Amino acid sequence: MSNPQTAFVYRWLVGCVGGTVIVIGLILVPLPGPGWLIVFIGLAIIASEFQWAQDLLLWGRAVLHRWTEWLRASHWSVSLAIGSLTGAFVAGVVWLGLLMTGLPDWVPDWPVFRWLLLR
Repeated sequence: MSNPQTAFVYRWLVGCVGGTVIVIGLILVPLPGPGWLIVFIGLAIIASEFQWAQDLLLWGRAVLHRWTEWLRASHWSVSLAIGSLTGAFVAGVVWLGLLMTGLPDWVPDWPVFRWLLLR
């Protein structure tokens, strides 16, 4: 952009939008869903205008690639253990969320909910 003020405002808006997307992604990381994907999308938005964000994005992609290759080369039991731990973590986050908010009224009154201390 030829106008320095317009360029400044544009970069500022890109930084705010990307930063907001990153914060939303970080909030969603412990929940089931694409939290880290949203963080990387926010970083890609910022990387369109800032070199440090582009470097960070490239570093993140390299780390993700190395992690994927390591997991692919590992024994199947390692993948099973990591998947089980991830599933247990997600189940714990969902359980804590339901414990804090309570079950909706439309959920049937089954004994399993009492065992889980949700009723």
